[in-house]
Amino acid sequence: MTPPKKKATAKKAVTKKAAADKAARKKTTGKKAAGEKPASKKARAEETSPAGATAAAAAAPKAEPEAEAAAAATAEEIAATKPVSLLVDAGPEAAEPEAAAAAAAEEVAATQPVSLPVDADPEAEADPDPDPDPDAVADLDADSAPDAVVDPALGPVDRERLLHGTHHDPHSVLGAHPVPGGIVFRALRPYARSVTVLSGDLRAELHDDGDGFFSGLLPLTEAPVHRLLVTYESSTVETEDAYRFLPTLGDLDLHLIGEGRHEQLWTVLGARPTTHQGVSGTAFSVWAPNARGVRLAGTFNFWDGTGYPMRSLGSSGVWELFVPGIGEGELYKFDITRPDGSHTLRADPMARRTEVPPATSSVVHASHYEWGDEEWLARRAGIPVHEAPFSVYELHLASWRPGLTYRQLADQLPAYVRDLGFTHVELMPVAEHPFGGSWGYQVTGFYAPTARLGTPDDFKYLVDALHRAGIGVLMDWVPAHFPRDEWALAEFDGRPLYEHEDPLRAAHPDWGTLEFDFGRREVRNFLVANAVYWCEEFHIDGLRVDAVASMLYLDYSREPGQWTPNEHGGRENLDAVAFLQEMNATVYRRSPGVVTIAEESTAWDGVTRATHHAGPSGFGGLGFGLKWNMGWMHDSLEYMSHEPVHRRYHHHEMTFSMVYAYSENYVLPISHDEVVHGKRSLVSKMPGDWWQQRAALRAYLAFMWAHPGKQLLFMGQEFAQGAEWSEAHGPDWWLLDPAYGAEADHRGVRDLVRDLNTVYRAAPALWQQDTDPAGFQWVVGDAAEDNVFAFLRYDAEGSPLLSVSNLSPVVRHDYRLGAPDDVPAWHEVLNTDAAGYGGSGVAHPDPVKPEPQGHHGRPASVRLTLPPLATVWLRPA
Repeated sequence: MTPPKKKATAKKAVTKKAAADKAARKKTTGKKAAGEKPASKKARAEETSPAGATAAAAAAPKAEPEAEAAAAATAEEIAATKPVSLLVDAGPEAAEPEAAAAAAAEEVAATQPVSLPVDADPEAEADPDPDPDPDAVADLDADSAPDAVVDPALGPVDRERLLHGTHHDPHSVLGAHPVPGGIVFRALRPYARSVTVLSGDLRAELHDDGDGFFSGLLPLTEAPVHRLLVTYESSTVETEDAYRFLPTLGDLDLHLIGEGRHEQLWTVLGARPTTHQGVSGTAFSVWAPNARGVRLAGTFNFWDGTGYPMRSLGSSGVWELFVPGIGEGELYKFDITRPDGSHTLRADPMARRTEVPPATSSVVHASHYEWGDEEWLARRAGIPVHEAPFSVYELHLASWRPGLTYRQLADQLPAYVRDLGFTHVELMPVAEHPFGGSWGYQVTGFYAPTARLGTPDDFKYLVDALHRAGIGVLMDWVPAHFPRDEWALAEFDGRPLYEHEDPLRAAHPDWGTLEFDFGRREVRNFLVANAVYWCEEFHIDGLRVDAVASMLYLDYSREPGQWTPNEHGGRENLDAVAFLQEMNATVYRRSPGVVTIAEESTAWDGVTRATHHAGPSGFGGLGFGLKWNMGWMHDSLEYMSHEPVHRRYHHHEMTFSMVYAYSENYVLPISHDEVVHGKRSLVSKMPGDWWQQRAALRAYLAFMWAHPGKQLLFMGQEFAQGAEWSEAHGPDWWLLDPAYGAEADHRGVRDLVRDLNTVYRAAPALWQQDTDPAGFQWVVGDAAEDNVFAFLRYDAEGSPLLSVSNLSPVVRHDYRLGAPDDVPAWHEVLNTDAAGYGGSGVAHPDPVKPEPQGHHGRPASVRLTLPPLATVWLRPA
């Protein structure tokens, strides 16, 4: 750092030199002759070049002795104090201080690159301020004082703003900039011993201005493409100057961000390795409109962001910096200066890769994965999901086979799911989350697959492997809320940003998290683009949207006085409605064949109705493709949990779902939520001894697969795991070990699930008209005393399938059921009481022929022997 005394002397010298120059010009130039034309642009340009400056100095009239003496004194003082060290290829003679000082004085006297003569102003005779303030002289620029010598060092205001992280436009003061007399170069390199500008044959060492600032003035006509040679205590680094680059975001990008309509937001925000102006590096950008300043910190600068201030791109609220030479794998965060001047270090909301938790840094990432699922994507949109077979295996990736990575899972999961016949897998949230016990439902990295299991490209490998096995991939998506971690989204730039500014609207009452502000354009854009991102970048086939009900209602889990009605006085969250409609419309438009699924637990009207079709409530539909039927799940499990002798009193719980079955496009979910937190596993919900529990489970699964709607089953339930699921150890795979004594019991249930899916996929009657009342007819729905349910399913061609469930533990012989008279015989295609599944073996090996005796309002009937606690499927023989 330059000692204060020397710096003051340098400023004094600059001031004296300026005064001497002005006095000399007054005496030699005088007023312009009448009719004299001003100098041409070309002439002025030649004057300001080094050669032109020399010629001008030689041709100029001889100055008065006083001015000559002043100039000589100024040159001596500048040579002595050396405020700017611009030695180009200095030789051995530079080692002698006296010689160096003499050379510097001679060079200044000969060329005077920073105080060239310009056209004199006739009114310049009057000098109102013969002794200007040194600090003012140091801060003068081309506009304010064309005759003044420009001190290349930054003024105190800019220095303080940069050092404290509150400068909104560091590119305007750092880097290379034209000034009177040449090009000024400035760099902010904390801890550096020296900084040298390199450009072609040019090699100029900048002056050390202290506090990591370096500056110098070169007699150049235009700013060159340059590099910096930075010397530290133990190393020297040659690098591009980050402050010579234009912004990496264009006007259109900023306009779309401001409008909340940038559907590929991840391509312009975050960290993006790229080549910019012919140089490789990484473009960093972040939305932080309330910040006083943003700096970049990471492994590349030892987590000190002082030397990496970002520029604000106007009213967009976006801050940007292109850093040359930075590539994949670097860790980074944003050092944000809050409105109150304090600092916070934040992970990138748009990070595409993160550190492995509990570490919290973002990671620079670029995908290099080459997909192999073209065939899958080409036929994905062939049949609408609600008219296609759709049975889902839900799993938690981290605990399905604990310890396996994405790529190791790709070797096992597709084969297992394909063997069981499921059409899709649903992955519990894979976006990055800090607490494993949240199962992924408290997300901090919305654009990054969890690093616990590998890289983003590793996750793509898993999705690709599932597609090549003919299995679709759904994932849980959580746009309702986010955790309060101080390094993540909460009060991101010092004020509520992603969350609502009203604390009552922001705080989620159930989970201690924060709700998104769906009314803010940029927040909606962040979430809508995120939905598109997973579908386009990771080829995800569907998004199951978590906790939709908590988004739709302002009074969700809130007591009176804890919420404010909407503008119409209602309790609907109009901002959330608009967001969900926009998200669904955008995803369906951009990604044909993708399905969105709502976990919505209320009777909201039109969850799966098109957004442009208004319903009785006046709202357009939310635009989802499917909705979880939480009512069916709750009612049917409640019925099954009762002892058979008491089920007669709860018969309606199994039939009520058909009252509203066609109000939405439904999925019947037996999800992770039903087998945790004391709810017991699915088989353990069933009453009776171990045989009855397994029999009831098998009967229930077959009833579920035959019921209108799509199917979803959580891992472990396919083989009757007795324990609740735990993310710590996952399913009890040891139950399927042949060495285990009861292995056959569990294998039998899994074999049934495989056969359910096999018959289901081959029988269009079970899925083709799931959303059409013409696809279902009750045969008997009121046999409460018998605990019997029988119904017909029809495909689009009118071909039926008969499903009969006897949910009592007794065999019912010659049980007569009404039947169509146009089916000559029925063939049993599935019986959950088969001995191979662990049942008692009561079956119908021969075709069952209808009798002309009418029953249940039908012209014909069949007599069946109904197995105990079993479901039987029959199709036309």
